[in-house]
Amino acid sequence: MYEHNFKEKSIVVAGIDGQGYVLAKLVTKELEAISPIQVILVKVSLDKLTPQQGEVTLDCDIKEVKKKCIILVDDVLNSGRTLAYGLKPFLDTEVKKIETAVLVNRRHTSFPVHPEYTGYELSTTIKDHVEVILGKETAVYLK
Repeated sequence: MYEHNFKEKSIVVAGIDGQGYVLAKLVTKELEAISPIQVILVKVSLDKLTPQQGEVTLDCDIKEVKKKCIILVDDVLNSGRTLAYGLKPFLDTEVKKIETAVLVNRRHTSFPVHPEYTGYELSTTIKDHVEVILGKETAVYLK
């Protein structure tokens, strides 16, 4: 992420509420440790089960992300629906670019979402469930 954005003075790391936001906090901490870039951490809240029906909100003023590079972060990319709807607030304002990052890419996308940054790529069936736990006991489970 630093390599792709090293010319920027500041970037926005926006995590999807839940494990995506926890991952975004970890990414922010690492970026701050290795780079002089100011990292703005933002929480993106939406209803993951019916994202088209609810509002997608940020925990900051939209002016803070204007004309910045955005990295949208979630834990697992399955259909791409959550990331696609999570882009909505950033599409309503002028930004430099938007990149996506996921810890696990299952590659069952139904939406045109391709992550620039991926931790793991797993070959799974549609019926499989991937659970991510971040914290003291970090783990990824395939069930």
